Amino acid sequence: MRAEQAIAFLVFAFAASLTPGPNNVMLTATGANVGLLRGLPHLFGIAAGFAFMMFVVALGLGSLVIDTPWAMTTIRWAGVALLLWFAWRIATAISKGSAAAINVAQGAKALAMIGGLFAVVALVIALLVF
Repeated sequence: MRAEQAIAFLVFAFAASLTPGPNNVMLTATGANVGLLRGLPHLFGIAAGFAFMMFVVALGLGSLVIDTPWAMTTIRWAGVALLLWFAWRIATAISKGSAAAINVAQGAKALAMIGGLFAVVALVIALLVF
């Protein structure tokens, strides 16, 4: 990899990490629920997952998937399923002022590093970007 490519890669990775998305929303919720220090492992997991995904794509997996029509179709349908699941979870979420929501908030736990890593790698929508 030439220096220009490495710089372009780093600029893109930095810009992509600042865009609002599910990982940033999860980090915001984790920080609000358990605090900054207890949320750091989750942050490191997301960073490691993002780096892993970028590394795998740079090795050529992205081109392989794009050149395989059934793989692209599978990823697209998995993305549709993921978005429908997100919609269902939002539609059936507990009301903020309910007693159940207060009990859930009091017992809040931070996501571990492995949870953040899998959150990035499993996010099918991110695969479509790369």
